[in-house]
Amino acid sequence: MSEKQNEQKQHVAVVTESSLSFLAKYINNPSPTGFEWKGQQMWLDYIKPYIDDHYVDNYGTTVGIINPDAPYKVVIEAHADEISWFVNYITSDGLIYVIRNGGSDHQIAPSKRVDIHTDNGIVKAVFGWPAIHTRLGGEKEEAPTLKNIFLDCGCTSKEEVEKLGIHVGCVITYEDEFMVLNDRYYVGRALDNRAGGFMIAEVARLLKENKKTLPYGLYIVNAVQEEIGLRGAEMIAHHIKPNVAIVTDVTHDTQTPMINKIVQGDLACGRGPVVSYAPAVQNNLNKLLVETAQKNEIPFQRQASSRSTGTDTDAFAYSNDGVPSALISLPLRYMHTTVEMIHKEDVDNVIRLIYETLLNIENGQDFKYFK
Repeated sequence: MSEKQNEQKQHVAVVTESSLSFLAKYINNPSPTGFEWKGQQMWLDYIKPYIDDHYVDNYGTTVGIINPDAPYKVVIEAHADEISWFVNYITSDGLIYVIRNGGSDHQIAPSKRVDIHTDNGIVKAVFGWPAIHTRLGGEKEEAPTLKNIFLDCGCTSKEEVEKLGIHVGCVITYEDEFMVLNDRYYVGRALDNRAGGFMIAEVARLLKENKKTLPYGLYIVNAVQEEIGLRGAEMIAHHIKPNVAIVTDVTHDTQTPMINKIVQGDLACGRGPVVSYAPAVQNNLNKLLVETAQKNEIPFQRQASSRSTGTDTDAFAYSNDGVPSALISLPLRYMHTTVEMIHKEDVDNVIRLIYETLLNIENGQDFKYFK
C-alpha cells in the first residue's frame, strides 16, 4: 500500500472524551420500554446546545429540531428503550417470577444482579439458580426458561416483598455498566440502541461545531417502545410527517461461535456501518448512502433483510402514504445480553456517514423512481 493510500484509509475519530463521558452515563441509566423518560431527559439535555427547538410526545419520544420552520423535513432516528422484565407473580415465601418487557433472554438471567424499580426507589435482587451440586444425579438438567427463572430480593414472605414497594408490574433491569474493552470496544447493556441515540446526537454536535447550515428541517428523533413493535416510531412519524427518514439501529456481528453466516450474513464489528436491502428501504435513498460512503472513503458493509428490517425503518417507511427511508446499522456482538459490544471505529463511521449524507440531501429532493 502506498503512503497516499494509507493516508486515505486513516481512521477519522469523531467521539470526544466529553461525548464518551456522556455515552457512559447514558448507557448506565436504565431506560426500559415504557419507562424511558429519565434517559430521554438526559439525552435532551445533551443535545439542547445543538438544536433550535424540541418536542416530546405523550409516551416520551423526544425530538431535537434544527430549522423548525422549514417545510421539507428530514428525520434521523434511533430508539431509546432497552429490554427488561416485569414482576409477574410474588410467591408466599417471597420469591418473584417475571415476564418479558421486550425480547429479554431467559438463558442469561440466572445469577444476574438486577434493579427492581419501585415508587420508593431501586430495590436490589438477583436471579437465583440451583447450585451445580444439586443438579447432579443422572437426571437431565433443566435449562433456564420463563417458567423456572425467579428473583430473590432477600425476603421470606410476600408481605415483606410488598413492604419494599414491589408489586406486580414493577419493571426490572440488569445493573451491568458501561466499559471500554481493550481500547477497541464499547461494552454494556442497552447499546441496543442507546448507542444509536448517542450517534444521532453526535451528528447534531458536528453540524453545530462545523457551522453547517441545512436547507431543510432536521428532526433528530429518539423514539420509545421499539422493542415491543416499533410503537414510538409509529406514533412520531404521524406527528412529524417527514419527507425522508434515515434510521440507525444495531445488527448482528456474525463472527462469533454458533452463528450461521449462511442465514445471518457475513458482518463484523470494525468493518464499518451496514447498509440494508429490504422492501422498506427506498433504493434511491440507499444509493445516496452508498455513494456518500464511497466518496468520503467511509468503510461500509451490506445486509439483506428479507421481508422487513425489524427496525423503526419499517414504521417510518409505511407511514404517511410512504416515506423514503433507509437504515444504517451498527454491528454488535451479543445482542440482548448485558455485554453487548460495538467497535469504536464503527461508531465514528456511522456518525460520519449520517453527517455526510445529510449534507448531500437537497431541499425538496424527490426520491421517486420515475414520474
